[in-house]
Amino acid sequence: MALITKSLNSSTEAAQEARRLASPIVAMGVIIAILYIGRVFFITSIIAVTIAFILEPFVGLLMRMHLPRSLASFVVCTVALLFLYVAGLGAYSQLAGLYEDLPKYGQRIGDIVDGVQQRISNLEEQTYRMLVPARQRQQEEQDRLRAQQAKGKGAKKGAAPAPALPTGPGAIPEVRIHEERTAIGDYIQSHLSSFYEILLMASFIPFLVYFMLSWRDHINRSFLQLFQGEDRLIAARSMQGIVVMVRAFVVGNFLLGLLLASLSSLVFWAMRLPYPLLVGPLSGFMSLVPYVGLPLAAIPPLFAALGINTVPVYVGVVVAVAMLHLIALNLLYPKIVGSRVHLNPLVVTFSLMLFGFLWDAPGLLLAIPLTAALKAVCDNVKGLRPFGKFLGD
Repeated sequence: MALITKSLNSSTEAAQEARRLASPIVAMGVIIAILYIGRVFFITSIIAVTIAFILEPFVGLLMRMHLPRSLASFVVCTVALLFLYVAGLGAYSQLAGLYEDLPKYGQRIGDIVDGVQQRISNLEEQTYRMLVPARQRQQEEQDRLRAQQAKGKGAKKGAAPAPALPTGPGAIPEVRIHEERTAIGDYIQSHLSSFYEILLMASFIPFLVYFMLSWRDHINRSFLQLFQGEDRLIAARSMQGIVVMVRAFVVGNFLLGLLLASLSSLVFWAMRLPYPLLVGPLSGFMSLVPYVGLPLAAIPPLFAALGINTVPVYVGVVVAVAMLHLIALNLLYPKIVGSRVHLNPLVVTFSLMLFGFLWDAPGLLLAIPLTAALKAVCDNVKGLRPFGKFLGD
């Protein structure tokens, strides 16, 4: 009887242990599924929070001038929208000129592709000549010619005369109507619902940013009311840690991107590169993408350099982009951003992989601030501090 009781107790303990281990795994799977299914909603919300972090210092500056928060938020949001409108007009003028030059760029790209294919064919032929003996090559060429001749003779013998078409005055020629489809049209049609969702969610961003800025104090107080006693203090510290860490990352990267965009535009303008006001900001902000920033930053100016199509210009573009990228990441980034965002490289790599899989390109941009916010919460919650140490550097 004692053995049966002991075995039942051990079975119960094993079941409880398995349930305890399975619960976090199931919860993590549910969270990942929710993040993947609601990607458009979460990306829109996080972008709005990011913009609010960027604009909050300007709201605080106007509040020091004795403006109420609601009015200061409205003024800052209006100025930001005007800035985006002016930047959009400048980008549109550059894109209009680029659109007119697209045939020339297409011809240059076609020439480059043809040249690469020709070199690959020559390399394959040289490798074939080196590896295959001459006698075997001659035999293969003769067999190929015989096969072609036999095929041509068979086609002539078995060829049937084509039916004569009616040519009289009352003859009605056969008309075949078919719908021509293009790859771009098919892609737009298949992703039309996705485009609609993105545009719909993007239209909410200005309103979300304004309400986040104008109702910030009310939101903070209401959130803290959800906790009691010591938990309220922990929640306040966690929110403060998130604000400090994420603002350091977001605002620091934004300022660094503006600096790189300005310097890149000046350098490309000095090099007489076409469309410097378009490729400069693109190159500057793409340089901030983790791990792949350097090749991404080089793509826009190299494409613009096709209009000049000289080797010194290509080399100058690559050298300029590499120098700006290395200076920004090795000298400016640690002082502006890295002093407050303490994440080890392994965690950063895994977070980029995870959010890149879940949210594609936006996930690569949002992975580090989200992981930094998670670390801020773990550092302030007693039971989660080991995870915070694991995430840290």
